[in-house]
Amino acid sequence: MLNNWLFKHIDNSALVVFRIIFGLLCFLESVGAIFTGWVKRTLVDPDFTFNFIGFEFLQPLPGNGMYYYYAIMGVFGLLIMVGYKYRFSMFAFAIMWSATYLMQKSSYNNHYYLLMLLSAMMMFLPAHKYASFDVKLHPEIKRYSMPQWCRWVIIFQLFIVYTYASVAKLYPDWLDTSVIELMMKAKKDYFLVGNFLQQKWMHYVLSYGGILFDGLIIPLLMFKPTRKYAFIISIFFHLFNSVIFQIGIFPYLSLAFSLFFFPAEKIQSLFLKKKLFYNSKEIIIPKLKTPLIVVFIIYFIIQIGLPLRHHFIKDHVLWTEEGHRLSWRMMLRSKSGQTSYWVENKDTKKRTYINLKNYLSKKQISSVSSKPDMMWQFAQRLKQDFKKKGEDVAVYVESKVSVNGKPYKIFINPDIDMASVEWHVFNHSDWILPQKEE
Repeated sequence: MLNNWLFKHIDNSALVVFRIIFGLLCFLESVGAIFTGWVKRTLVDPDFTFNFIGFEFLQPLPGNGMYYYYAIMGVFGLLIMVGYKYRFSMFAFAIMWSATYLMQKSSYNNHYYLLMLLSAMMMFLPAHKYASFDVKLHPEIKRYSMPQWCRWVIIFQLFIVYTYASVAKLYPDWLDTSVIELMMKAKKDYFLVGNFLQQKWMHYVLSYGGILFDGLIIPLLMFKPTRKYAFIISIFFHLFNSVIFQIGIFPYLSLAFSLFFFPAEKIQSLFLKKKLFYNSKEIIIPKLKTPLIVVFIIYFIIQIGLPLRHHFIKDHVLWTEEGHRLSWRMMLRSKSGQTSYWVENKDTKKRTYINLKNYLSKKQISSVSSKPDMMWQFAQRLKQDFKKKGEDVAVYVESKVSVNGKPYKIFINPDIDMASVEWHVFNHSDWILPQKEE
């Protein structure tokens, strides 16, 4: 039964068309980051970046190096699109994109994480077996089919993403629309739609529509009678997100995923008219069947388990941020901080106030004012900076944080030397004070 489900061959039109769109979007994301100034603001201008903890060896290239880096990624995107040296191009893009994702957290985005996972996944999918330069150069690799697992790994990954995104919204501040209201206030000056987005009924539509869309879109696309209507709703939903939230390629990538839900013959007739349609339904068991199944199981156990880790960490993730990343908790809260840093010379006991503008970009200042892992990293940075000047210092943080527009509360224990404590990846840091009324 498992062999029939995983290794039955189906028409590969959806995967081929998806590869072309995916490569184009990788190109647009890479060059877009240069021309919109994202690379400059995030990787060139700052004196240093906030890596994912444990990946400090990943540092931006000096000078104009990151512009060339992203330009090269864009070239690999085009090579993926046309299917030239596909495996290598996909591998190179996946490695380069993953490096830039792990290199900085100031512009953290779940969509960047999804692109990292998809890039790694696409390395192993036979997306270059038709309509590619690889086929032109090596006609013997031409195929009209693919194992059925190629379709299901993408669908299952999407189901995980959207389901967790929906469940995460089931908390009071989202359900009473206060989160959406705060988000929409920042859009009040938008041309034509600014005032419309301030309406209370619209906040309810967006709040509950977001829950329902994320929770139901995959099942509705899977179910034939609702597929067409779900796709129409999906177009509206993702174009709305693209215009209002300006989140890069993700809305268009999400629409491209729809290829895997429609009948293969429909995809073939629309996009690949010259291609033969495969309908033999052969079952071809690969030699590496067992390792392949083991990899699937391990990967999806991690994907299912990782977003649940915050349930095993003390206090609420909305407050502590512990377990927030890599968990599909997308656009869930508004958070701001009022934070000051001091260093104390351990010998003279002299205290020095830190002017954050001397060290950090505007976006980085926002992050080190409310995100505890980046507070900890900045404390380590300050300690190293003063050590170079011949001073051994302790670093203290006085911080108050507001979540979803609520009153500011004390966030960090101001008596703890942040430069001397360890960071715990899967455990609670006791220097983050409990969320309670003052």
